[in-house]
Amino acid sequence: MLIRRIIWSNWNQSNIKLNPDSILNTPEMIRKAGYPAESHVVMTEDGYLLTLHRIPGGNDSLPVLLQHGLFCSSADWVVLGKDKAFADQGYDVWLGNFRGNIYSRAHVSLSPSNPTFWDFSYNEMGIYDSPAMITFITNMRSQLLHTYIGHSMGANSFFIMASESPEIAQMVQKMISLAPAVFKNHMQSPIQYFYPFQNELKLAMQLFFHDEFFGDSVRFLLEDICDQNIEFCSNMLSMIWGDDCEQFNNTLLPVILKNFPAGSSTKTILHFIQGI
Repeated sequence: MLIRRIIWSNWNQSNIKLNPDSILNTPEMIRKAGYPAESHVVMTEDGYLLTLHRIPGGNDSLPVLLQHGLFCSSADWVVLGKDKAFADQGYDVWLGNFRGNIYSRAHVSLSPSNPTFWDFSYNEMGIYDSPAMITFITNMRSQLLHTYIGHSMGANSFFIMASESPEIAQMVQKMISLAPAVFKNHMQSPIQYFYPFQNELKLAMQLFFHDEFFGDSVRFLLEDICDQNIEFCSNMLSMIWGDDCEQFNNTLLPVILKNFPAGSSTKTILHFIQGI
């Protein structure tokens, strides 16, 4: 797969150009596309401060919450640009950000430099984060959430929430799972080979990164590497998350690589490895 990706990348090298959206954050990308954008901060029951981005609809619009996957953020839903948006269909669109990513690195009493800040996995996201965001939206709109759309870990967190807090699940009329990462025995990604080394991985993250995974220092290093060799980074992403050259828009690579990975805790990746 790697050889095929390298050949394809070299063949398409001249088509990979600088995308001006690569320097924009989520609200800026939304506004550039011609939509209004809002940012709201929501506090969870255990004190994390989460950022919700919003593309507001009209008074009669139905609220929809889109929740990202592992190492992702609200930016994932808007990188495609204009004319591919729920907002065009008249919805009130909310884009969530789980604890620990670039938009939700705050707590009422803990600093991200404190390892205790990173003592969470997607279990806590389901128990605290999803309920906090859903409750905030339903209270602000005074109506039930029309649809929750979860990608990968975003779907996992909803299932946990529905199990642990069924009263919150009752506030959602419809839930859509995109690639829910629940049963992993069929996984082909190389990430499965981390399993025998999970203790070493945990120790390394504790020693060097305070239990954070893909933190600021690593992200800046990756940005520098990817600026110099975008094909290499594309190949690595494709090996881990899947490969589809025919349907992939490689002009989006600079935007994707500027927003991904968005960060999370080591405990979250260990939780996924445990599932494998």
